[in-house]
Amino acid sequence: MDLRLPRPPRGPRRLIAALAAVVVLAVAGVWTTAAFGGTPAVRRTDRVLSADGVRLDTSYFVSTAAGRRPAVLLAHGFGDSKDDVRRQAEELAGDGYAVLTWSARGFGRSTGRIGLNDPRGEVADVSQLIDWLARQPQVRLDRPGDPRVGVAGASYGGALALLAAGYDHRVDAVAPAATYWNLADALFPGGVFKRLWTSLFVTSGGGCARFEPELCRMYERVARSGVPDAAARRLLRERSPSAVADRIKVPALLVQGQTDSLFPLDQADRAARAIRANGAPVDVDWIAGGHDGGEVETGRVQARVRAWFDRYLKGETGAGTGPAFRVTRTGGVDSTDGTARLRGASADAYPGLRSGLRTVALTGGPQHVANPAGASPPAVSSLPGLGGAQGLGELSALGVGVSVDFPGQFAAFESAPVRGDLQITGTPTVTVHVTSTAPDAVLFAKLYDVGPGDSRPVLPARLVAPLRVPGAAAGRDVTVTLPAIDHEVRSGHRLRLVLASTDLGYASPTAPATYTVSLKSALTVPTAPGVRTAAAPLPSWTWWLPLAGAATALALLLTARRRTAAPAPDPALADVPLQITGLSKRYAGAADRYAVRNLSFRVDQGQVLGLLGPNGAGKTTTLRMLMGLITPDDGEIRVFGHAVRPGAPVLSRVGAFVEGAGFLPHLSGRENLELYWRATGRPPEDAHLEEALEIAGLGGASPSSRPRSNGGDPIDRAVRTYSQGMRQRLALAQAMLGLPDLLILDEPTNGLDPPQIREMREVMIRYAAGGRTVIVSSHLLAEVEQTCTHLVVMDRGRLVRAGPVREIIGSGDTLLVGTAAPVAEPVVEKVAALPAVASAVRTDDGLVVRLAPGAGAHDLVAELVRLDVPVASVGPHRRLEDAFLTLIGGSA
Repeated sequence: MDLRLPRPPRGPRRLIAALAAVVVLAVAGVWTTAAFGGTPAVRRTDRVLSADGVRLDTSYFVSTAAGRRPAVLLAHGFGDSKDDVRRQAEELAGDGYAVLTWSARGFGRSTGRIGLNDPRGEVADVSQLIDWLARQPQVRLDRPGDPRVGVAGASYGGALALLAAGYDHRVDAVAPAATYWNLADALFPGGVFKRLWTSLFVTSGGGCARFEPELCRMYERVARSGVPDAAARRLLRERSPSAVADRIKVPALLVQGQTDSLFPLDQADRAARAIRANGAPVDVDWIAGGHDGGEVETGRVQARVRAWFDRYLKGETGAGTGPAFRVTRTGGVDSTDGTARLRGASADAYPGLRSGLRTVALTGGPQHVANPAGASPPAVSSLPGLGGAQGLGELSALGVGVSVDFPGQFAAFESAPVRGDLQITGTPTVTVHVTSTAPDAVLFAKLYDVGPGDSRPVLPARLVAPLRVPGAAAGRDVTVTLPAIDHEVRSGHRLRLVLASTDLGYASPTAPATYTVSLKSALTVPTAPGVRTAAAPLPSWTWWLPLAGAATALALLLTARRRTAAPAPDPALADVPLQITGLSKRYAGAADRYAVRNLSFRVDQGQVLGLLGPNGAGKTTTLRMLMGLITPDDGEIRVFGHAVRPGAPVLSRVGAFVEGAGFLPHLSGRENLELYWRATGRPPEDAHLEEALEIAGLGGASPSSRPRSNGGDPIDRAVRTYSQGMRQRLALAQAMLGLPDLLILDEPTNGLDPPQIREMREVMIRYAAGGRTVIVSSHLLAEVEQTCTHLVVMDRGRLVRAGPVREIIGSGDTLLVGTAAPVAEPVVEKVAALPAVASAVRTDDGLVVRLAPGAGAHDLVAELVRLDVPVASVGPHRRLEDAFLTLIGGSA
């Protein structure tokens, strides 16, 4: 399942990407093919369907296997289109489903205005798509006009899945993720306007004018007043799954994010309780990430969605759908890459948000809280839309992030140090008494985990609970329901309840007021005792080392010959293009000098991986071992689960261009390729010659059908007449013969001029776009930055860093702060004078800020908010070259 979440528009890059998608998808009804290992090929057809005067751009995915199969409707997230769920659609189709994706109204190439899942608009469209599925010969029918169909989607698409089940009885199962149950409660929690997230919705949708007029009027009305009115709540409730709660009676897998200030865990809790009350099976899965960043566990979640549909659409009663409740917990940081270690905890029944209650006493007398004029400066809890900036998404998985409360603007009540570890799972509650100098009070409640000594307080998942207290002038007792969390409070830590008068993400009253807050009860926390964390596995050596020793001794006794049989395939890695573990290669004749030493990394499908390092880093040695040309001294290489050995059959799924390719100069390019393929002994039809030529930019039509001029088509001219660029592209075409699932390229741009380098970049991107994987080694860092999705950086034979390009580039100390309005020069001078800032320069887009040593993005954002800088975005401002030189210490 695609768990990409709503985000602000990306400017020109997003526009270019959208235009490219339009070009690719322009001709409706064209079928394409993707390979899925041993499964049947998957074909896609694009067509535009009409629904009540609206044109819906759709794609239909189905394998070439015979027979009818269940169908899946796959909906996309807000601001995305059908292209963003294409990969998941192909995988589901390869798994035996007929899959239909579409761009919702107002998105992609579909027409119409955005209705936020209007029952008369987007929901009605789903029913018409189900009608269309019922007419397809590949789709299994329960009865005429009623296909066996499930609906899945994330965020906006997740809500549509639930609504479809409520409005159309033909839906048989749903798997929504990171979505809402009641949109009014999500955007107006506690009667308070969630200002920043709502504005991001409007912005990522293309502006207010792209929405239905009544939605646009509602947004402008509430944005001006800052107070949600009854009409606004009613309008959003009508478009929420909760409006048809009693009609959703199908098996539901509810996946919700823990680091999610947009759609928190309580939204999935309400859905689970309502659907279960209707008698339908419900499983609940709390993932580590969410709309505010963190790990969204795409692979695990999509596997669970497939199993859910296998059980409830295919009828496979033995399908392992997982526990009734699962929550991902963090277990520290992986020292190799700095990411959070994730472990699962589960229970045989969903515990809800209020099980295993425990009372924690708080201390503190009545306290006065000032609501400042203009509600500024606001406190900071989460940063909507910026959760992944500068590593904040990773930190969120550990409960760390930006949290700022200003003196005089909050009340705090604290517990004694807890005895023994306390696992909070659910929604803590507390009762307080509130009085106000204004008719109403608005407060923001949060529960901090405070470590011993000078430890910085941690706000779990960076979540806050807003509440409006009407009639507070006369004084009122209020029971505060804090955000649902799963968080371990370590022994000796304290809990701190904070009630603040402002928060950056919400609209607070602009008139100055003073609130008085006092405790009326102890804090009650849920512990969910039935949820058990999976035991950490013993180190693998505790079981394999004795076995390996015994096996080695037996082998030495029985034979003096070296064992050459390859290890058995690993089924868990069957879909992983490359897994390298502990790989080492010594220089010839040297016992302690290594070309590659203890190298481990993994490459997943669809990635374009850049292998970087200075001369002598071991890149080419690694690639030659990967292709079975040389044998490693230690470690293991697995390609799609099979161990690589010289001549291993799995190498037929690998194409390579390493250190140049040799061609017979008197033969044409086509003849060279045909001769090379015949030498492999494989059938000519398996070469996919024309497709390889097309991807390499060398044409693809047969010689007889191509126009000839100036001596004929280049592919049919003698290779001795080729330019260096043509030779490189011919070498790429040779590597792509058979359309291998893994393509390896060593310095493919050597000797090329800038236009030829650009063409080579486009070739690699086109190849990976088909779901295949490319590994490229290159010294041209600017090209790697534009081409690759992931990087492995080596130095002196060792792994220095591995991960997505954006994360490696984004780990520097220079940030680009985008602002909603120009920043005055005096304010720039104040920013430059901050302790966390080494320098600040104003640009057309905002500020370029270099952080002081030891400072982080959270320090900067908090100070910018205090100075009233209109922050719109925060991101890295450096090139791959800067990151590369930093990682290898300038040795390149």
